[in-house]
Order: sequence, then C-alpha cells, then structure tokens
Amino acid sequence: MSSSLHDASPRRYLMCPPAHFMVTYSINPWMDPAKPVDLPLAMTQWEDLRDRFRSLGHTVELLDPLPGLPDMVFAANGATVIDGRVFLARFAHREREPEAVAHHDWFRSAGFTEIGEPVHINEGEGDFAVTSSYLLAGRGFRSSTLSHDEAQEFFGRPVIGLDLIDPRFYHLDTALSVLDDAADEVMYYPGAFSPGSRAVLRRLFPNALIASERDAVAFGLNAVSDGRHVLLPQAAVGLFEPLRDRGWEPIGMDLGELLKGGGSVKCCTQELRP
Repeated sequence: MSSSLHDASPRRYLMCPPAHFMVTYSINPWMDPAKPVDLPLAMTQWEDLRDRFRSLGHTVELLDPLPGLPDMVFAANGATVIDGRVFLARFAHREREPEAVAHHDWFRSAGFTEIGEPVHINEGEGDFAVTSSYLLAGRGFRSSTLSHDEAQEFFGRPVIGLDLIDPRFYHLDTALSVLDDAADEVMYYPGAFSPGSRAVLRRLFPNALIASERDAVAFGLNAVSDGRHVLLPQAAVGLFEPLRDRGWEPIGMDLGELLKGGGSVKCCTQELRP
C-alpha cells in the first residue's frame, strides 16, 4: 500500500535534552551502570528526534535539564495532559522524585492553570495512554492502581486498568502504543500483559496491530504517532511493513544510547494535548 490512509495533525510536545544523561543506578531491567553511556551520541540521537518532529510540523517545547537528574530526558513520565489539564506524576523511585517538581514548575510558567497533584504513584504517560474513548492505565511495576481512580476523577474519562506482568515492559508505553487517538487504533505486545488484560485489549481493540516479542524487546512499541507518521526505533524491523500495510508512514529512529536507560521515542516525548 503506497499511500497513507491517515491524516497527520499538528502536535505539541514537551522534551528535555539529555545533558546530564547517564546510568548510575538501575530501576528497570534495561539499566546497567557497568555499561558506559556515550553522552555526545545520546545528545545527537535526541536532537535527531526533536528535529524530525519539527520537520513534520509539530511544536517542541523544551524542559531545562537539571544536574543530578539523569532520567529527565524521559519527559513522558512527568505528567499526562488532556484538554489542557495537567495530571502530574508522582514517581515510584526516590532517584526521580525531583523531576515532578521540575515538571510542575514548567507547566506553571507555561501558563497551564489546571494542574492536578496526585496522592498515589503514577509515572505520567509512561503508564497512561490516551485514546478518544479511554485512558488506558498500566499497573504492576510502577504506577499504583489507586492512581487510576485519581486520573479518572481528574480527567472525567473512563480509565481501563491493564496489568503488566513482564518486568522488561515495566511501563505501559513499552508494551502498547496509540496509533490513532481519534479512532482508538493501537498496537501492542500481548505477552507483556496478564491473561485478563489481554482479553480486555482484544475486546476493546479487535483490529489492533499485534507486535512480536522481538519487536517489543527492540522497544518498537515505544513509539509516537501524529495520526499519520509513526516514529519508532529503527531496530523494530518487523513493524514497518504491517504499519505500511495499514496506511501508516513509519519513520525509524536510532535512540540506542537512551535505550541504556530503558527508554526510546515515546519516553522522550510528552504530548501536550490542547
């Protein structure tokens, strides 16, 4: 299929340069402090992603990186924004707790007025995925089930809890990606979810694109779609043809250095939904 069946829409993203990125601790199975990080390469890869978003007509806002917070580059974890309303994160690990304050300060300075501060642990768009009908919510490794009720109350949209059971896929955004938020189209890796959650996904998204374990481990589901273009890790080679067959335009990105911290395209990209 040579032509796209989908239309892109201008998006607004929040990103944070990896100026202080390193792996000095391990809070997910991908992080190994014994493996050195090439910081200039990480910055180049991140800049390629930022520039690609801008070349596609999207707005990229920048969050200033702070010393001592090496994971700030994973800006998706700091909040979830729907209809201009901001539900902040509350991080599970003390190493990342100060990031929530940095996000709060940025949203205040950027003129956002409806900002919810959570009581229970959630890690922003790491575990919350937005479709037109639902807020999909991961749980099992980071975010608390209690945060799902908080988010439902704050946003006033139904939250669907999904249990993650494979520690390699510790956040929902490593196991599921929303391709079209208006049409409720997603792709996901079934093996990351409990049997009951797999049944829920089949019921809600019977026509979903199903990813293989190989492509999921390559972080192929840590992707960002603008409604037409799907930016995803170039190593997830098995997803490109199925995406094209469904009318999407996949764009491969190399974020190999950032994968050493357990993140890729989506982890670096928080969407500011108006």
